[in-house]
Amino acid sequence: MEIAFYGAARAVTGSKHLITLNNGTKILLDCGLFQGMGNVTEGLNQHFGFEPSALDYVVLSHAHIDHCGLLPRLVAEGFSGNIFCTPPTMDLARILLMDSAKISMQDAEYANRHIKTSEEQEMPLYTEEDVIRTLGQFKVLDYGEELEIDPRVKLQFTDAGHIIGSAAVHLAIVEDGKETQITFSGDVGRYGDLILKSPQRYAQADYLIMESTYGDSLHKDFGPIEESLYEIIRETCEVKKGKVVIPAFSVGRTQELLFALNALELKGRLPDLAYYVDSPLSMQATQVLKNHPEAYNNGVKQLMKIDEDVFNFKGLKFIESVQESKALNTDGRPCVIIASSGMAEGGRVRHHIRNTIGNPKNTILMVGYADPGSLAGKLLAGEHSVWLFGEAHDVLADVRSIRSMSAHGDYEDLLKFLGCQDPEQVKQLFLVHGEYEVQQLFAQRLREKGFRNVAIPEFKQKFRL
Repeated sequence: MEIAFYGAARAVTGSKHLITLNNGTKILLDCGLFQGMGNVTEGLNQHFGFEPSALDYVVLSHAHIDHCGLLPRLVAEGFSGNIFCTPPTMDLARILLMDSAKISMQDAEYANRHIKTSEEQEMPLYTEEDVIRTLGQFKVLDYGEELEIDPRVKLQFTDAGHIIGSAAVHLAIVEDGKETQITFSGDVGRYGDLILKSPQRYAQADYLIMESTYGDSLHKDFGPIEESLYEIIRETCEVKKGKVVIPAFSVGRTQELLFALNALELKGRLPDLAYYVDSPLSMQATQVLKNHPEAYNNGVKQLMKIDEDVFNFKGLKFIESVQESKALNTDGRPCVIIASSGMAEGGRVRHHIRNTIGNPKNTILMVGYADPGSLAGKLLAGEHSVWLFGEAHDVLADVRSIRSMSAHGDYEDLLKFLGCQDPEQVKQLFLVHGEYEVQQLFAQRLREKGFRNVAIPEFKQKFRL
């Protein structure tokens, strides 16, 4: 058989890994949207590099857009097979893909406002109708269950602990009377996560496809999230009488913030303020998490015996309408505003940053990974002026970060995830979903742990297994 890497190859976006059996059966692992790749991004999302109609199956590790965001495009171009995932992943993918389609359609409409000829009209990457068709092809499989998806292929998911529903993918493929075990890690979460269970152990693999996002980093040296949040909110809102604006991803990070703030309330330490989540998508994602308490770790389950809603607390309000969102910018009272996107590259948070960035009373708080070229990345780098809505804005607000908030495991977590494997039995380990410099460092750690054949695939590179 053969494996080819059509995304997340020496990069952290666009996850797509294509397995082709000797008889021609094709299995695609993930179908993610490319993001933040500069001028080449649009072309990468328009052209897969393989024929969608030739695919037999898609297996989805989790619902983040860089792993599932091109599924509707795949279906629109002819893929008609099943898409396998866990039940929570389907629930999240539904809201994230509909939101992605809406944004794509709005962007195309905006671009076409001054274009008169139909030949020049820009088309959306996909539509809401494409998403509905795609969701009809989803088939769900619970963790630990084994499903024969093809006479030669068995599929199993184990919990990867990254976000709700995230899974490591395990394929048992029989060719010429011989069974080969292939494991794809998806994105690996952290051991000891605030909310979710730790990644599960899994059976020995012959071949491993492993993410490497934080293959050169450690998270655990940083302070507790609750204490950091408390100090920043107290100093900004109670002492300086300012606002705290937090760019946060709708899935995962927002729910962790709500959980930590709720914990402060339970301890009687939550400052008496208004707390706004200004993101309809975040509200839907929070509800998905509430609908799947089976994903919670034992600590959260114990907490629910005394607090049935661990994502709700006094002063919390979800903002839905644009009018309500705009009203926050004219309200001068101290408050905390959580809004997407996490890198401050789009969405309502950019308006809140514009409204607060010029006042030293305010704080802009980063709580996750930020690409250096993004607005969040530039603020974290200490730039004194940033470009927002066509204007330069002096950065007078305090810019802070809580670096320990990451849904991705650090290199110790990644090594622990591999701890159930005998390196001598792994014929080859492929590193994906990481920057090349980071992957090179992580590859060396893996070799020191006994994994002799570690490859870092290039974009579209193929390997015979």
